[in-house]
Amino acid sequence: MTILLIHTGGTIAMGRTPQGLAPVEGLVEEAVRQRLTAGETLKTHVFRPLLDSSDVGAAHWNDMLEAIDAAPEAGVLLTHGTDTMAFTGAALSQALAGLNRRVVMCGSMVPLHMGGDAETNLDLALSALRTSGEGVQLAFSGELLHAEGLVKHESHAADSFRSIPQDPLPPPKSRRFDKRKLGVLTLSPGMPAEVLSASLSVLDGAVLRVFGSGTAMSERSILEALSLAVKAGKRIRAVSQCETGGLVPGSYAAGAGLWATGVENGGKQTVEAALIHLWLN
Repeated sequence: MTILLIHTGGTIAMGRTPQGLAPVEGLVEEAVRQRLTAGETLKTHVFRPLLDSSDVGAAHWNDMLEAIDAAPEAGVLLTHGTDTMAFTGAALSQALAGLNRRVVMCGSMVPLHMGGDAETNLDLALSALRTSGEGVQLAFSGELLHAEGLVKHESHAADSFRSIPQDPLPPPKSRRFDKRKLGVLTLSPGMPAEVLSASLSVLDGAVLRVFGSGTAMSERSILEALSLAVKAGKRIRAVSQCETGGLVPGSYAAGAGLWATGVENGGKQTVEAALIHLWLN
């Protein structure tokens, strides 16, 4: 079996330095080599410099996908920081949909060799790669989680992630990420329409976090800002500010104005999944 290690950085790869915790080259690669079993070979694709996951974006997802495509025979182990793990999980899940690839993501809240969760997460990830299956998963805190709907719901505890079930999607129209300017906007009580308009003026599209099952304020200027952006060709995909449950347009009259603007229904999608959907479809 061939294992392709795509090592991006993150807490799992950090060590103590005079300046504090910082990435240490070779740390993760050696930990994986020590865990290989008979008949396994390791290929590596290491980001240089190693990244804090807060810096990961579309160009890095393309880099990961190129490395995956270049090793069609390999099971893929992706080590990654936790802060944007959910975005990368959605990105790879959607970009690789229908290609029968096996990717297991892994990270940690405490670096290797510091008595935390790194070793057990890495062991679980490698064990998962040795079993049959396809799709993208996250090995974390004793669980294998489907990566298309990850949510980081806790900023410190080892049990940091949940996986929100997502509706099946067809293969994407594109399997790479372009340079469009996309972002996430959140409706809040008293939000000035000028803030929404200004944000949409510099974006090519946006995920819009709305209330509950799909409601928004009835303020005319807010609805006009959304309507004008949609008419200008900017895709706006709505998702719920609630972690689970999703959107059901028409449930409440308070949502009628929102849906009349032409925003898209993101259904049960997480914020991360909806953003990737805009990028690839």
